Amino acid sequence: MADVNFEMIKDRFINADLDEKIEIYTTTTGLTVEQFKELLRHFPLQHLDKLERAMG
Repeated sequence: MADVNFEMIKDRFINADLDEKIEIYTTTTGLTVEQFKELLRHFPLQHLDKLERAMG
């Protein structure tokens, strides 16, 4: 069940705009480090500073 849930989160993340990606990344709980890394693979690298500020 957890893998299905992650796939749903990942699909939503991939299709989200930048602000939604940041919201999903910063508010989703219960993911493994590997799952968070997987989401980052779909994050526009030129905006990593914005994600870092949102997490700080």
